[in-house]
Amino acid sequence: MTTADEQAPGRALLQAGSPVAGSMTGAAAALVFEAGSGAVQLDAQLAACLRAAADEAAAVAVPRERVRAGAVLAFAVEHSVTLARSGRRLRSDSFFAGRSGARAAAGEIIEAVVGAARRSADERRVRHLGYLLAEVAFSPDLDAELVVRALRIAEQLGWRQLALLAGVGRRDRVPLPMAPLEDDPRGWTAWGAREDLADLQRAGLLDPPPAAPRPGGAPLPRLRTADLRLTRRGVLVHRLLALDFVREDAVAAALADLGLPRS
Repeated sequence: MTTADEQAPGRALLQAGSPVAGSMTGAAAALVFEAGSGAVQLDAQLAACLRAAADEAAAVAVPRERVRAGAVLAFAVEHSVTLARSGRRLRSDSFFAGRSGARAAAGEIIEAVVGAARRSADERRVRHLGYLLAEVAFSPDLDAELVVRALRIAEQLGWRQLALLAGVGRRDRVPLPMAPLEDDPRGWTAWGAREDLADLQRAGLLDPPPAAPRPGGAPLPRLRTADLRLTRRGVLVHRLLALDFVREDAVAAALADLGLPRS
């Protein structure tokens, strides 16, 4: 017998995310729409927010946007379970409570994340947008305004830029190449990757910033990826998007685009 929950439009939306999120969307939908007694559970407050968001997004008419909306919520469920299993606790401040003259911050953030996922034609980013939603739900030190700021920054970044941020973020564990980067590579791929890296520096996500021309036209020092560090802004984006989970082959591909082998 099919229950009302199994027929819910929001549940169907979550399951529709399978082309991006894979077969786990069914389990994610069950956690959101069923208050079961299994070993894996989702906090009731978080489940209620995700249900509301799924029901609202169920009316999305563009098929691929619908897929991405379902996938980002499923990834949020997946990462929330991972965080809970690692001992993290759901925030207990006013994040899930309504505010005077406004709805709960959780609802605003979820809507913003779903909207960002729908706009993300490069669907590799959708996983990390879902992870952002989970990270916020478990991080009482992050207020809604800060999260929206980080989300705006993240929306401007391409996948290769996220992979480069991931590589810099794990540089203490996996050293980056010592070879100097070309300032103006001849090949288009290398030139585009170098521009991506320079944009990360100009956006204040990576130190050092782009070098300023020297008086008299003296040669500038050549940048090495091994010299790069995340700024505080870069740390925020790296943390919220859980870029530690970017696969190593994606980082290696971004470095290869720069014309550098992984050292």
